Amino acid sequence: MRALFPLIALSLLATAEENNLYGGIGGSDKEKESSTSEFVSEYKSIAPGQKFCVALALSHPAGWHSYYHNPGGIEQHPEIKWTLPTGFSAGPIQWPTPHISDPPFQFDEKNPEKAYTYSNSDAFLIIEITAANDIKVGTTINIVADAAWQICKDSCKDEKASLTLTLPVTATAEIDSAAKVKFDEARARHPRQSELSFSAEKNGSDLQLRIKGAKAISKAHFVADQTMITPLASMAPVADGVDYVIKLKTRSTLFSGAETEKSPHLSGVLVYTDDAGNHQEMVPITKIAKAPAPPLSLKDFMPVLLGMFFGGLILNLMPCVFPVIGIKILGFVQQSGQDKKKIILHGIAFTAGVLISFWILSGILFAARQAAGGDEFGWGYQLQNKWVVLSLMMLMFFMALNLFGVFEFGTSATGIGGNLQNKQGISGTFFSGFLATVVATPCSGPFLGAAIGAAIALPPVQFFTAFTVMGLGLSLPYLMMSIFPKLVDYLPRPGAWMETFKQGMSFLLFATAGYLLWVYTAIIDFDNMLNPVIGLTMVALGCWIYGRWNTFTKSRRTRITATVMALLIAAAGVFYSGSIKKGIEWQTWSQERVDELLAEGKPVYVDFTAKWCATCQVNKHNAYSDEVVALMKERGVVALRADKTKPDPAIEAKLEELGRTAIPVNVLYAPDEDLIITPSLLTSDMLMKLFTEHTKELKEQ
Repeated sequence: MRALFPLIALSLLATAEENNLYGGIGGSDKEKESSTSEFVSEYKSIAPGQKFCVALALSHPAGWHSYYHNPGGIEQHPEIKWTLPTGFSAGPIQWPTPHISDPPFQFDEKNPEKAYTYSNSDAFLIIEITAANDIKVGTTINIVADAAWQICKDSCKDEKASLTLTLPVTATAEIDSAAKVKFDEARARHPRQSELSFSAEKNGSDLQLRIKGAKAISKAHFVADQTMITPLASMAPVADGVDYVIKLKTRSTLFSGAETEKSPHLSGVLVYTDDAGNHQEMVPITKIAKAPAPPLSLKDFMPVLLGMFFGGLILNLMPCVFPVIGIKILGFVQQSGQDKKKIILHGIAFTAGVLISFWILSGILFAARQAAGGDEFGWGYQLQNKWVVLSLMMLMFFMALNLFGVFEFGTSATGIGGNLQNKQGISGTFFSGFLATVVATPCSGPFLGAAIGAAIALPPVQFFTAFTVMGLGLSLPYLMMSIFPKLVDYLPRPGAWMETFKQGMSFLLFATAGYLLWVYTAIIDFDNMLNPVIGLTMVALGCWIYGRWNTFTKSRRTRITATVMALLIAAAGVFYSGSIKKGIEWQTWSQERVDELLAEGKPVYVDFTAKWCATCQVNKHNAYSDEVVALMKERGVVALRADKTKPDPAIEAKLEELGRTAIPVNVLYAPDEDLIITPSLLTSDMLMKLFTEHTKELKEQ
C-alpha cells in the first residue's frame, strides 16, 4: 500500500493543477485569496559602508501558510533574487523558527510527518545588506527584490512580487523607530544561540541527535535544515544518562521522487519544553559521525579473525605478492645447511616487516575512518588516489624489470634475491616483508572483501587485532620455514633453475603493473592513457641504460654517466605519467548536434581524430593549454569530437565534404561566419587567436 503513496500524491497534485489551484490563482473567490507583501527597512537612511537590515514581510490569508527554508516536504520556500547597486551585497535570509504543522497531505499513517510553516504575518524574513564604501552622501539608492513563494491550505499556489526600496544616503544612518519594533518582534521569533552542546551519530540508515546540558526535557522537535531528515510527528526525547537523545529517520527521496539533500552535516532548530518553559535554540552545524560499534563477542569475533588469517595466507599466491615471497623462498634454498639461528632470524625479520607495515597501513586506515565518520571507507580505497596507483604501478614495473634481468640493483635493499647471510641480508628480509604488504593492496579486494568489510567497523582493539592476524597469515609460510628448517629439505636444490624461476616471476609483476595501468587510466580518463604508456617506456629505457652500462667491466666515468642518465630518464617518465590535465570536455560529434548548437547561436569546434593518429595526440598535448580551455569556456565554445578510430561512414562523408582525406582535421563553426578549417598541426597560440577573433562578436551579444 505504501508504494502507492507517490502515485496518490502526484494524482492529487495533478488534479489541483487541472482545477487551476496549484501554481496559479483561480476558481472560487476563496481560492483567489492571496498574500500581501511589503519590503521594509530598519533604517530611514543609510551611511557608506554600513550594514543594515531589510525584510520581506508576508501576510497570508486566513488558513494559508508559507514555508521555512526546509519545508519538510516538496513545497517551495520563499526565495529572493536581488538587484543591488554596485558594491552592495546581500546576506542569506534569517529564518524565524517555523510552526510545526500538519502538511496538506499525509501519506504514511504509521509514520505521520510534519510541515514547517509560517502563518499570517509570521513570515517576516530579515536580510542583512552591506552598503558600498564609495556611495555619495546626498544621493539615493534603490534596492530591488524579486521574491517568489508558495502558500498552501487544502491546495497550493505560487505567488511572487517585485519590490523596490529607496533609501537616502546620509553621513550618519538614521534608524526607523517604528520599523525597529517590527524587526525586534521578528528577531524574538528567531532561534537563539544555544548554551547546549550537540552531537550527531549515524546508526545504519538512521541518525540520532544527542543533547548535552539540558535538564528535564519533556517534549522536543528537531527542525532540520537538511531535507534528508524526515520531519516525523513523533520526536520524543529519550534520556541517556545525563544526556537526551532524539532519534531521527533519514530519507533519500521525497514522495514526489525528487532526491533529498545529501549532507555529512546536521544543523537546524531544536524546539523543546523543560521545567523552565519553552525554548527555541539553534543547533549549529554538526558533523555526522558514525556511532561507535560495540565490541563483538568472542563467538562472533573468531570468524572475522579466521577470515583475515586465511585471507592473508591466500595473498601469498597472488600475482602481486608471490614474486616477493617466491624469491625470498629461494633464499632458503641457498641456505641449506647454514646456521639455523640465522635462518630463524630472517623469518622473524620478514614477519616484523609484514606486521609493522600492516600496523602503519591499518593505522592510516583507522585515522581516515574516524575523519570520514566511518562512512564509505575501506581497505583498498587508497587505490582511488592517482598518486598511490601511479607509485604502485611504477614499483611493480621496476621490480619486474629487475627480476627479468634488465638490471641488477637494490637486491640487499628490497630483498629480491638478496644475500641472506649477513647483516645487510637481514635488512633486505625486513624490507621484503614490508614490501609484501604494500604490494598486497591491489590483490586483496576479491579475496578479503567480506572479512575486511567486517573488520573495518570494529572498535579499535579488535580492529588492530584483526589486521595483525591478517599480517600473520601473509608471513606464515616464511616464518614456518625459518622455525622448522627441515622443511627446507623438501625444496629443490640450488641450480640454474633459480634464475629461470626469478625471470618467470617477473611476468606476474608485469601483469600486476598492467592491471594498475588499467586502474590508473580509469582515474585519469582514457584519453590520457598515452602519458603513462610513454612514461613506463621511459622508465624501462632508464633501467636498460643502467643495466647495460653500469657494470664492473665499464669505466668509472661510464658507470656514473649511465647512472645519471638512467635516473634522469626514469624520473622524466614518472613525471610524464603523472602530468595529467583535465582539458576540454568533449561531446560526441554528429551533424545534427552541430546544426542544433548553431541554431542556438553557440560556436562549435569539431576535432576529427583517431587513437591511431599520432599527430592528433601531439595536438592534444601541445595545443589545448589551460588558457585555451578557459577561453573556450568563457566564449561558450562547444567542443565535439568525431572519433574515427573505428570506421564511421558519417565521419568519412563529412571529411569528403570538407575536402579532406587525412586527419587531423579541426573545424570552427561560428554563427554568421563561414566555417574555418585549421592547419593540421596546432599550437596553443594559434587556437587562442582563432577563438579570440571569431567568437568575440558572440560574446558581446
